[in-house]
Amino acid sequence: MLTIEKLNAGYGGKDVLHDVSISVATGETVTLLGANTAGKSTLLRSISGLVPQVRGKIDFNGESLLGRAAHTIPALGIAHVPEGRHVFPLMTVYDNLVMGAYTLRHTAQLDARIEAVFELFPRLRERRTQAAGSMSGGEQQMVAIGRALMLCPRLLLLDEPSHGLAPIVVDELHEALLRINATGVSILLVEQNASLALSIATRGYVLESGRLVLEGSAGDLRSNDEVRRAYLGL
Repeated sequence: MLTIEKLNAGYGGKDVLHDVSISVATGETVTLLGANTAGKSTLLRSISGLVPQVRGKIDFNGESLLGRAAHTIPALGIAHVPEGRHVFPLMTVYDNLVMGAYTLRHTAQLDARIEAVFELFPRLRERRTQAAGSMSGGEQQMVAIGRALMLCPRLLLLDEPSHGLAPIVVDELHEALLRINATGVSILLVEQNASLALSIATRGYVLESGRLVLEGSAGDLRSNDEVRRAYLGL
């Protein structure tokens, strides 16, 4: 589904990523692990067309994403939930979700998509008329993910979805991501919470200073001494 080869990407004439190659297969969940400055967010932003200087190969279902305008990429089936949630704070939960369906050509499908989000996150149904900015961090994250799902994406890019959330909300997020993936949506997950990431993903990559230093199955990474020491606190 997604193939990235020898990706170099950055800003202001300086590369953040150096010859990075990763892939995500149809129906797979893949995680990116690494420190805050490793380049994980830059990789997701490169896929979404948000990085000004990109060289290498980024193909989605056999079609190159290089040179595409960022606003055209969601219509291909790629939804990006950036770090920090970025909900529309003065708009209601319902209106935030509607904003996520801007590529929808047949409005008759809108109610069905919103209902699917409410099934995944019942709390949003209860708060559908509430301003998104007045909600808790966990609820805002649900809105941000739900808004992305309104695109009916084939690939979901998630950047630090558990950041700043209470443990009980992280558990809810874990279950939601498993359910999303079970519907056939592929997920590329950037996550500081390595335990969460490796409990969801089938495979993973470790980035260090913009370079790929390790890759393997989730089980192999979980048992790797370097990963256990650096990311699992063991």
